[in-house]
Amino acid sequence: MKVRFAVSPPANVTDMGDFGVFVEAVEQLGFDTVWLSDIPLGHLVDPIVGLAFAAGRTTRLKLGANIVPFGRNPLIMAKSLAQLDTLSEGRLLLSLVRGLDQPSERGALGVGASDRGRLLEEIVAMLRQWWDGAVVDQDMGSLTFSHVPSPAQPTQRPLELWVGGSGPQALRRAGRIADGWLGGALTPAEAGAARRRIEDAATEAGRSIDPEHFGMSLSCARERHDEASLAILRARRPDANPEDLAPAGADGLRSLIDRYVTEGISKFVIRPVGTTAPFDDELSWLADVVLSLQT
Repeated sequence: MKVRFAVSPPANVTDMGDFGVFVEAVEQLGFDTVWLSDIPLGHLVDPIVGLAFAAGRTTRLKLGANIVPFGRNPLIMAKSLAQLDTLSEGRLLLSLVRGLDQPSERGALGVGASDRGRLLEEIVAMLRQWWDGAVVDQDMGSLTFSHVPSPAQPTQRPLELWVGGSGPQALRRAGRIADGWLGGALTPAEAGAARRRIEDAATEAGRSIDPEHFGMSLSCARERHDEASLAILRARRPDANPEDLAPAGADGLRSLIDRYVTEGISKFVIRPVGTTAPFDDELSWLADVVLSLQT
């Protein structure tokens, strides 16, 4: 099983100058991927913009992102992502996520009380058709695509689409339509159980998912978590031990990764939190801790 590590920018990567230095360092240290998260109402760089910037600053580093597809015109998104994959010579990795379940975000993205899971499946189908060079006919209510040809096709054929989520419907969806799954805020045992549910759903749908295509997003602290980070963890998972979700220290991080790997999880997105240290120091520490585990 190929274990790979992606890194998300810590909070102290605050401008494009820092971001450029960060992505170059991620590549030079030997990480597999730089990973950006889509928070539409937050201050984080938009992942399509950020990955396009990163593509011009790197040559080997894979370019990954969670993308909230709602509020983005599917045609323009299909074109942007296909061209980004082409311009980066096939380095793009994608996970589509439903976003935060907040009324303000739902309203701003135009989904309101809509079934975001159903919309996500609809968008996934459209993206794949366009990327295969097909013509799309789809009525989405506010948007109508009448015999619309492919605007661009990616270098990767196929350009894979992973999904997130951990609820029963999300896991069944992953098995039915996705090329992989990237979870979060799950213990190793929970992640292993989720993997098995996804594989069962895939079998029921008459398809299979590559056993290497199961991953987990983790936050980690170099020494110990600050109270703000712990409060976020406890609010999200009051029933779980924070150390089973977001380890602190080198030994804790390596041990938790080993436990995930035992459960069949082999791709990791790691985001350093709770530090005021320069991000280059934090990256070097993280490389020393985890890259010997990368296979």
